[in-house]
Amino acid sequence: MGELTGKVALVTGGSRGIGAAVAKRLAGAGAAVALTYVSAAGQAEAVAKEIEAAGGRALVVRADLTEPGAAAEAVETTVRELGGLDILVNNAGFLTYGPLDGITAEELDRVLAVDVRSVLLAAQAAARHMTAGGRIISIGSCFNGRVPGANFVLQATAKSALVGLTKGLARELGPRGITATIVDPGPIDTDMNPADGESAEFQRSLTALGEFGTAEDIAAAVEYLAGPAGRYVTGTSIAVDGGYTV
Repeated sequence: MGELTGKVALVTGGSRGIGAAVAKRLAGAGAAVALTYVSAAGQAEAVAKEIEAAGGRALVVRADLTEPGAAAEAVETTVRELGGLDILVNNAGFLTYGPLDGITAEELDRVLAVDVRSVLLAAQAAARHMTAGGRIISIGSCFNGRVPGANFVLQATAKSALVGLTKGLARELGPRGITATIVDPGPIDTDMNPADGESAEFQRSLTALGEFGTAEDIAAAVEYLAGPAGRYVTGTSIAVDGGYTV
């Protein structure tokens, strides 16, 4: 019996990378897990099959979070199919990079829709179903605390918005025993940002440890916050960034 046995979790963007690692980690701790995807149906199904092969319960939900109603719909589907919702992990988001002059209004709207609006709307929907012990955990970014150079305006804007949002959620939901937190990754080795990519050496040079982290490093932090040990942590961010923000 794991520490999350009997709990239900929803992980947005759970088909690959950090989201897939989080979904599998929470399932390994005993939670039934729903995971969303927007286009990678095969990858999402593979994650679900891996969870089920290990004895867990998984649900795959398609959700295009650029659509205003998608986040709440994913929550309602999870509740209907898995019987409730105790843990919401807002992982879906865009990795954005480029000069200020190149940012368009359309790109800004798309990034904020997924990285900010969907987080708020998913939390709003989830809070209607959560009871004491509920957890809302968002995957942020090391850009919440440090912007090391040019070309990160949009990324820093979107991820920094999660700080105020999460503090507001913590105050609003704290009296009900529901926590709201952020995990801020640094350079993490995923297919979106591989440890052998073009900018990998530069990213390593910005960390105190001089290396990339793994998706499992982030998943471990999420498991901690989702479990009993995280009951007194709310309204704050935990940096899992190898000392990027030191």
